[in-house]
Amino acid sequence: MTLLYQFIYWNYRVTSGLWHWSRRRFTRAGLCAVVALLATGAVGADVENTVSFQSFALLLAMLLLAVGFSFRFRGKFSAHRLLPRIGTAGLPLPYRVRIKNLSPNVQAGLTLLENLADPRPSFADWLGFQLAEGKRVRPFRFSQTRSRNPFRRANLSEAEIPPLLPNGEVEALMQIFPLRRGILHFAGVTVARPDAFNLFRSFIKVSAPQNVLILPRRYALPPLALPGAARFQQGGVALATNVGSSEEFVALRDYRHGDPLRHIHWRSWAKTGKPIVKEYEDEFFVRHALVLDTFDQEPNSEVLEEAVSVAASFACTILTQESLLDLLFVGNQSYCFTAGRGLAHADQMLEILASVKNCADKKFETLEHLVLNHASSVSGCICVLQCWDDARKSLVEKLKLLGVPLLVLIVVARGEGISGAGGMFTDSEGILRILEVGKIEEGLAKL
Repeated sequence: MTLLYQFIYWNYRVTSGLWHWSRRRFTRAGLCAVVALLATGAVGADVENTVSFQSFALLLAMLLLAVGFSFRFRGKFSAHRLLPRIGTAGLPLPYRVRIKNLSPNVQAGLTLLENLADPRPSFADWLGFQLAEGKRVRPFRFSQTRSRNPFRRANLSEAEIPPLLPNGEVEALMQIFPLRRGILHFAGVTVARPDAFNLFRSFIKVSAPQNVLILPRRYALPPLALPGAARFQQGGVALATNVGSSEEFVALRDYRHGDPLRHIHWRSWAKTGKPIVKEYEDEFFVRHALVLDTFDQEPNSEVLEEAVSVAASFACTILTQESLLDLLFVGNQSYCFTAGRGLAHADQMLEILASVKNCADKKFETLEHLVLNHASSVSGCICVLQCWDDARKSLVEKLKLLGVPLLVLIVVARGEGISGAGGMFTDSEGILRILEVGKIEEGLAKL
């Protein structure tokens, strides 16, 4: 079975690479000529009853000449991108590229293409995706189409380059459409020029490695009355500026074991001969926990990607309010990132979410332990889960017993609905919501 999968994977790499090469090398007219060549070749075998072989010979000669002329393209170029630091999945990302002609000849009729890093997965990632697809149960529908390629990072566009004088420099406006969050790697650019028949393009590749961070897709949320009220926080607004101290000075008192050294009032110590510390006012304010379920065996799961997008949508909304937000999830280890009230900004939280990966080597109890340890300090908890099984139900029940107000969002695969949540779906308190892939925005609008 392993050899069969290896053969299929090898065939996938060859065919996808050939398709990518042909789409870039041949113009639209060239692709039509290739299709016509194959068609005339198929029906022109019978030379006695058809004259299609004449068209076949003509098309073949034109394509061979077009490929031959491509070797005459000579030139030397440099390229520099004016690329934003971040982009957003699902939104076009415009930018500019400066192209300089380093050759002594005028270059005209050029086209600029982007070269991304090879998106084809390793055998292990490809096999994991295929096995997960085989296990997934889908409803039988003639109109249903398979989900998009999970390994494709972005859709690329081309740009026409104005004529370049010797040592001249121009700017080309480019646009890329990111499909997935994470770091998008640019390997370089390609300067292309078509042949006289406008069938086949000559290439000159220019190395220009660069990266851009693609943030998760976000959805608009309605005005929300988030669960929970203000709670006492040790250190008060210490978490807003300096962790461990409030900005509101109250009084001086004698030093007690465990007080931080930065609170010592050195002048009073010098006068009294004993350590004196500054005491600050503790405050009450709202603090929410945003729990993200990353436990998925498939690294490119569509459900995980939408769960991250839902978490990013809440992160942007909550940080506009006067509250703190703790993002809790499990990756290589357990993570807790706090933002809000001046401690961090929404962009920083989104950058963290852009790099979240699936967790396949740990149990869900790891996340449960992390959340329960923070339950005493939060005003409410928003859980973004990928299913509704016994482990996740146990976490929700324990949080309810601790008196933590909850909003539980369960993201399920496309076409599965409530049945895709798994387990028994009971919601006597109205805290559970089902969000189906492909209808996430509609589901969030009903909150």
